[in-house]
Order: sequence, then C-alpha cells, then structure tokens
Amino acid sequence: MNKKEQFHWADQVADKVIQEKGDKDSYTVAAGITPSGTIHIGNFREIITTDLVAKALEKKGKKVRFIYSWDDYDRFRKVPKNVDQDFEKYIGMSISEVPDPWKCHKSYAEHFEKEMEESLPNVNIKPEFIRQSEMYKACKYAEGIKEALNNKDKIIEILNKYRKEHLLDDWYPVNIYCSECKKDFTKVRSYDGEYGIDYECKCGHKETLDFRKQGNINLKWRSDWPMRWNYEKIDFEPGGKDHSAAGGSYQTGKEIIETIWNKDAPSYAIYEWIGLKGGGQFASSKGVVVTLKEVLEVYEPEIVRFLFAGTRPNTEFAISFDADVLKIYSDYDKLEKIYFGKEPCSDEKLSKQKRIYELSSIKIPKEIPFHPSFRHLTMLVQIFQGDIEKVLEYYEKDKKTELRANLAWNWIQKHAPEEFKFTLQEKSQVELDEKEKSSLRLLIGKLKQKDYDEETLFEEFYSICQESNINNTDFFKAAYLVLINKERGPRLASFILAVGKEKIIEILETIK
Repeated sequence: MNKKEQFHWADQVADKVIQEKGDKDSYTVAAGITPSGTIHIGNFREIITTDLVAKALEKKGKKVRFIYSWDDYDRFRKVPKNVDQDFEKYIGMSISEVPDPWKCHKSYAEHFEKEMEESLPNVNIKPEFIRQSEMYKACKYAEGIKEALNNKDKIIEILNKYRKEHLLDDWYPVNIYCSECKKDFTKVRSYDGEYGIDYECKCGHKETLDFRKQGNINLKWRSDWPMRWNYEKIDFEPGGKDHSAAGGSYQTGKEIIETIWNKDAPSYAIYEWIGLKGGGQFASSKGVVVTLKEVLEVYEPEIVRFLFAGTRPNTEFAISFDADVLKIYSDYDKLEKIYFGKEPCSDEKLSKQKRIYELSSIKIPKEIPFHPSFRHLTMLVQIFQGDIEKVLEYYEKDKKTELRANLAWNWIQKHAPEEFKFTLQEKSQVELDEKEKSSLRLLIGKLKQKDYDEETLFEEFYSICQESNINNTDFFKAAYLVLINKERGPRLASFILAVGKEKIIEILETIK
C-alpha cells in the first residue's frame, strides 16, 4: 500500500493546506451555495468536506474559522415547478427580496437556508453563516468592487481566454438592482474610477449610486468569488466538478485574485456529485431532492458523517434507502468495534479505520457503547407495530437505542423493500400439508419443553426437520407462512425469541 493511502484524505488535505498556506496558528475554510431551491444532500457534500478538513486541521492543533456563505444576493432566475407561476413578477430581483411562497419565512432565500441551518448541528457541523445580501447591502465590499471595476479590462482578458463569445469593452463585472423596481434589468452607463457608478434600468429609472453608501450592487460570480477569497482570507475551499473544469470559475478566480489582488487562491479540493440510488443525481429543478433532514430520518448522525468520511470527495456514490441501509449500519458498527479493539483489523488499515471513526463521531465515547443491530430492531419494531417503549424493554433504555429504534421504524414505514416487511398473525391463515403440520407441531413441543437461546434454537430446527422428514426450506417456509403469512422473513430463531415462545405457541396451535 502507498504510504500516503494509509492516511485519511482529510488529513492529507490539511497537510496540503499547511504546505501551501504556510504553518500558521489559524486558518479560514469556506463553503457556500445560492439558496435558490431545496438544499439537498448532494449540496451537503461541500459542507461536510469543508468540515472534515477543518476537523483535520484542529487535530493538528490549529484554530479554524469555518464560514458558510449564503449567496442570497443572486437574482431570482426562474419559478420552480412547485411555486405559483405568479412569482414570475419577481424574476430579476434578489432572492433575499422575493417573498417566501410558503409564507413561513422572511424571504424565498431564508426559507431554504433555515432548514439546512437547523439540520447541521445534528451532525456536529456549526459554521459561521454569512448572508451575502447583508454584506453587500452594508457596503462591506466597496473596496473590492472598486478594485474589480478599475481592473475590468484585466478581468475581461482573463475570462475571454475561455469564452467562445468574447466580452466587449462595455461589459462591467457588476450587477445592479434598480433602486426603484429592485430588479437587475440595468445597464451601466459610466464609472468614475472611485465609488460612483451611473446606471439606467428598463423601468426607466436612472441613477448615479455611491457604493460606499448604497448596497444595491454586487459583483458577478466570476469576480465575486476571488474578491471574497481576498476579503475573508480563505485558506481552503472545495468545489464541485462544474467549478473545477478547465476554464471554470476556480481557474478564472485563481487568475483574477493573482492578477488584481496579488494573492494566491485557496487550497482546493474537487468533489464529485452524489446521487440517490435508483433515482439518479439530485436536481432541485427536476424535483429529485433528498434533504439532510430526510436522511436523518433513517440514518444516525454518526452514520451520515461516516458515509462521507469513509469516501474520498472525488469519488461518486449514491445515498441508499433500500436494503443497503442494513449493511451500512452493520459496517458502521463493525468500524466502532475496530476502533475499540473488539474486531480484528490488519495493521496497514487500522490507523485509517480509526481515523474514519473519529471523523464520523459526534462525540467519541470513552468505551464502546452498546448498539442493538439495526436489522434486529427492524424486526422488533414490526412485532410491536411501532410501539418503541415495548421495543426498549429488551434493552437498557438510553437515547441512542431509542433513536436507532425510531429510525428503524421510519425505514420500515417509508423505504424498506417489501420482503423486509411483515405483520405478526393472530392465527394461521394458510393450508399446510401433513409434513409441514408435523414439523410445526414438533416445534410447539420443543418450545414447551425448555428455554432456548438463539444458537440452540437454530440447531433444534434441523433436528425437527430430520424427525419429520421435511427439507429445511419447506420447514422455514411453513413457519413463516403461519407466523407472518409470507414465505420468507426475519431470522426465525431470533424472531421466535423476540416475539416470545408463548405467543408463538399460541399462533402455531391454530394450525388446522
């Protein structure tokens, strides 16, 4: 194994940041998005990539400022399918000025911002949120805007290297929201070289604004990004492959910050898109979205982190809600056992596996906690028809077990494939042949004779099959048909013990 591969990718990126930005006491890392629609779990990849690098820097004894920008001073471009088409009248306004169609937040932008802000602490991500509408309106970027305007010819030259249709000399790197109609159907007429810019709007309004005092102006994206890198002194920021392509906004931003501000671009990491298994890539415009909040209805916070910490950012993967959920829980439980030395692991993989566990954890426990298996809980919650209090009688009551039981019930109700669902029958609903009846009567007798653990009961099944001259498959099929009216079901021994042998006997004795 390559020595580099023995280290977690977040630690490798942290080392790269320190190497490129110098060994400092503190670093600033960043992420951000335009809240023009639902912030889905695909968008979350950028947030958690930044968070994992931040935690890797902290592990090295560094102070870290993690900022997350809501680019809510971007324009309202089109009306989504789930919004009243009357909202076309707001096209061209800042999304921070557009009202909330659902009337529960101050603006269209805030509606989408708040759900993500409220979900992030659940997965131990607590960035400093910056709303760009507030920054621009408060004229915080006046000097940056001035620098960009005075160097517009250099910006044009950089951008034109990668454009088929070249920008002309009358192009300016700013958008202006009209003071009258609040829309950006404006055209710059002149700039005085200082802080005065003259514009006219399609609505007929004309004005010379002083952007030290009036904040209805912002930089276009390709200039805005490097300006903010300089303003916030960003050391690291990841980007999706759309920003990372040749001639993309990272490359042009890199050239712009070097040319105009004489600074280096942040250290950078490319992340791949993630999708929904069976549903393709996430796309807000097409309604293919799953939010972090929805993922947390099935996965524990640590397991959400595990999905990303255990996968390099430049690797594609899909969020699963099918039977893969059982394996993902099992994989995480195994990882926890490896961390606490309860599961064997090769020396070459041990340190990396431990690091994945550390980065997945919300808070690392002092000793290995007890977790009932998720698979077992999916059986119990169905036996008790979602009565979590009865499920918890099988275990020591703690918040972690209660959470996992609730998540198991959510999965069964909303996502589980049909073969994992069942209903415990009150009496037999099926016709059986004599061999099947004989084998199940033997099972009644065995259950009445003594108590079993899962292993000894499982062994008993095979002696029953021999005594009644029935093959194993037919025996299990008959048992499942009587108990849950399906040909297959959960592991029979653990199922019988979970239900309780008295109840099982009661059902089996209804066989005609």
